[in-house]
Amino acid sequence: MHIVDGALSNQVVIAGAVLAAGGIAAGLRKLPMEKIPVTGVLSATFFVASLIHVPIGPSSIHLILNGLAGVILGWAAFPALFVGLLLQAVFFGFGGLTVLGINTLNIALPAVMAHYLCKQGLKSQNPMIAAIWGGIGGAAAIVGTTVMVALSLALSGDEFLPAAKLVLIAHIPVMVIEGVLTCFAVLLATKVKPELFSTLRPAQ
Repeated sequence: MHIVDGALSNQVVIAGAVLAAGGIAAGLRKLPMEKIPVTGVLSATFFVASLIHVPIGPSSIHLILNGLAGVILGWAAFPALFVGLLLQAVFFGFGGLTVLGINTLNIALPAVMAHYLCKQGLKSQNPMIAAIWGGIGGAAAIVGTTVMVALSLALSGDEFLPAAKLVLIAHIPVMVIEGVLTCFAVLLATKVKPELFSTLRPAQ
């Protein structure tokens, strides 16, 4: 869901960069040492998942899996997703460097919001309930990202309103797919690596 260079107004680009920098700083402060390896894995997962994309005007449609990063990492999703976006911009030209901040904000902030939305549900000792909440988080993160991308375009000028509407409609299937994928990913994680969610649950 990258926005390309030159598509946004300077005000939106600058505001996005400032807010993204704040999110990255908060994520680094709240990143525990034991979650650094999984942060790298989730960053790589995002990098690979979003390589196959279909351009839609000034944006694109592709898998993101930011909800999965969000429910596991919380604020640490900011630096994880930023690294993935940076590497894509440098090596493949996806998005671009001038819009790196706003792209990070649009993808990472909904991931953090999904974390807090599903935090209580992920505390469940029942793997299926935790997985369902993970799926909700996966879909919700795409909804949030889609809305923020559309809003970024709309704030940059009336000429981008048709593209903003197209982005909203085109990502409906992605919301469903990512919800299902995140549901199964959380279900697997609760069975093979339950310590990923240990910080959400009370001590036994």
